[in-house]
Amino acid sequence: MWRAAFLVLAASLSVSLARPRLPPLSSEMVNYINKVNTTWKAGHNFHNVDYSYVKKLCGTLLKGPKLPVMVQYAGDVKLPKNFDSREQWPNCPTIKEIRDQGSCGSCWAFGAAEAISDRVCVHTNGKVSVEISSQDLLTCCESCGMGCNGGYPSAAWEFWTSEGLVSGGLYDSHVGCRPYTIPPCEHHVNGSRPPCTGEGGDTPECVHQCEDGYTPAYKQDKHFGKSMSYTLPSDVEQIQQEIYKNGPVEGAFTVYEDFVLYKSGVYQHVSGSAVGGHAIKILGWGEENGVPYWLCANSWNTDWGDNGFFKFLRGEDHCGIESEIVAGIPK
Repeated sequence: MWRAAFLVLAASLSVSLARPRLPPLSSEMVNYINKVNTTWKAGHNFHNVDYSYVKKLCGTLLKGPKLPVMVQYAGDVKLPKNFDSREQWPNCPTIKEIRDQGSCGSCWAFGAAEAISDRVCVHTNGKVSVEISSQDLLTCCESCGMGCNGGYPSAAWEFWTSEGLVSGGLYDSHVGCRPYTIPPCEHHVNGSRPPCTGEGGDTPECVHQCEDGYTPAYKQDKHFGKSMSYTLPSDVEQIQQEIYKNGPVEGAFTVYEDFVLYKSGVYQHVSGSAVGGHAIKILGWGEENGVPYWLCANSWNTDWGDNGFFKFLRGEDHCGIESEIVAGIPK
């Protein structure tokens, strides 16, 4: 027994010793990940940023209040091996959209607003296409947490069902009632956007009125969820059923330093320590070289990852991704 315990300890020590402590965002970490030849490729998404900015992006408070659990009745539905909401509902343009949260820990609001936008379109068979306002959710949901300093995805969906959310597009888009007001920043050395720092990013004010010139009025522009939003069981098939039937969902997981360097392939944690909790939109699934993945949309602009999208290891509750999934049905 002692010998077995010693061997387990020795094995775990050798793994931790084999993983060198590398500076986050560094070329050393990129080279290490690519040399290990895992299921994904690393590269530089942020060439010109303070590490404090990356930490700020991870604004989801994990293991927060839970919504009631919804169990899907499978019936005779045969789930496909690969599924992509962008192809399933081509008349819903928001499914293809990648947003940018700027220097604000508003990922919890973005994941919700994105998936809600998609679901409004899916549930009206493409007749209603609207960009639900991340700004309205970020600034007006007091029960959601601390705005730019972090929030709970479950509370965001609850707010949609109880208070409703207005429309609102990307920064400076003048689309909808309340577009996003926090500017995107420049991930690269040469570019037109301001540099990415962890400074600023204070939560904007909650304003119960639309941008000048937009009609209808704020109250009339509200979109609501049906009586109750819900949590999904930490079960791959249940999550697949939900996406297949009702459209994209919001998920959350623990971000490690290596995730920030993701470029392609199926992400799984290889190097670096935890940065914080992060919420995203999950819009499908598939397999790549025999590795099962979730297809996800991030909110760090299109110059991050695979044009803003990424694949994440499916089926092992990797980094907690299958334990924090929330959704709801539009009214």
